[in-house]
Amino acid sequence: MKKRVVVGLSGGVDSSVAAYLLQQQGYEVIGLFMKNWHDDSVTISNDCPWLEDSNDALLVAEKLGIPFQTVDLSEQYKEKIVDYMFNEYEKGRTPNPDVLCNREIKFDVFMKIALSLDADYVATGHYCQKGEIEVDGKTIFQLKAGADNNKDQSYFLCQLSQEQLAKALFPIGNLTKPEVREIAAQMDLITAEKKDSQGLCFIGKVRLPEFLQQKLQPKEGVIIQIDKNHPVYNSTQPEGLSLEERLAFESNKIQYSPDMGKVVGKHQGAHYFTTGQRKGLNVGGTTDPLFIIATDVITNTIYTGLTSHHPGLFKKALFISNSELHWVRTDLALAKGESMEVMARIRYRQPLQKATLYQFETGMYVAFEEPQSAITEGQFVAWHLGDELMGSGVIS
Repeated sequence: MKKRVVVGLSGGVDSSVAAYLLQQQGYEVIGLFMKNWHDDSVTISNDCPWLEDSNDALLVAEKLGIPFQTVDLSEQYKEKIVDYMFNEYEKGRTPNPDVLCNREIKFDVFMKIALSLDADYVATGHYCQKGEIEVDGKTIFQLKAGADNNKDQSYFLCQLSQEQLAKALFPIGNLTKPEVREIAAQMDLITAEKKDSQGLCFIGKVRLPEFLQQKLQPKEGVIIQIDKNHPVYNSTQPEGLSLEERLAFESNKIQYSPDMGKVVGKHQGAHYFTTGQRKGLNVGGTTDPLFIIATDVITNTIYTGLTSHHPGLFKKALFISNSELHWVRTDLALAKGESMEVMARIRYRQPLQKATLYQFETGMYVAFEEPQSAITEGQFVAWHLGDELMGSGVIS
């Protein structure tokens, strides 16, 4: 009996080639297109990317001679991703919809549909690799970086569980993007030259402030500029702190107030903005670009500093509460009082940074060797040992 694989055909080149390669490897392949958006009450843009994408996915399936159908997951997507996003932005946090989309939709709702079709596996066009090892007589699945350093997408899968990985396949993980395009061209697939999709997972082009404005009401507030020499940046660590207190000190958010700086402009809502952001402030007349160093949704204030080297942007540590801590490698999860040296990143494209994990009663600290710019609440930090992603957590 051939093993059956359901491929999430997105209408892009990566998933098209993934389906073709699985066919070549002798699997019985079924293509499923996920329709995740048709809420007209929240408009996104006039063009409709999903229609074009589903059509391309259908043409690829026809070319490969595999069964194809569309599943409508827009209700679950709205509930699990979009509502969560609005919620997080309202709290002044910046969520990562792509990571959530993989955990909650592709490898949960979608996977359950695939398994109901008697599939043995679900496959996607992600640039990452899966390994398998045995630990104490038990099979452990590994999530590894993709072979193409420039495209490695393991970060987006950092919330997957052992159960999800067991059923997942990543057929293009050992290839580079140019190799994938070449295979698509050789096979004369319609997606061979198609540009990579940009924007929100599955939704396509989204202008985030406009999208958020439809649910979060605009309200005017001030933009404050804080001088880089402000005394708040000179606070030294008190003597005699325990390790946990020292890490708490290093990861603490500076509490800004409007009297600490000068008003340089106005904005339409602090919840539309995020730490580290430079564009969209519309403040002129500064010698250097302004960067957001903090937002306060309670007082509706945005705090900024000049240049990307402003001290308000940098911190040496971050905290993850236990409820938002996730280990892909559950067998290596730290117990209270344990630590681990890792390489970590706080956003998708960031080069891996040297860091140490420290597990305490209430959660885990990630302490970096070098101070990191724009550590942002609500985003994910992921950590690796070698080319393997070990776990991740939501920055609190």
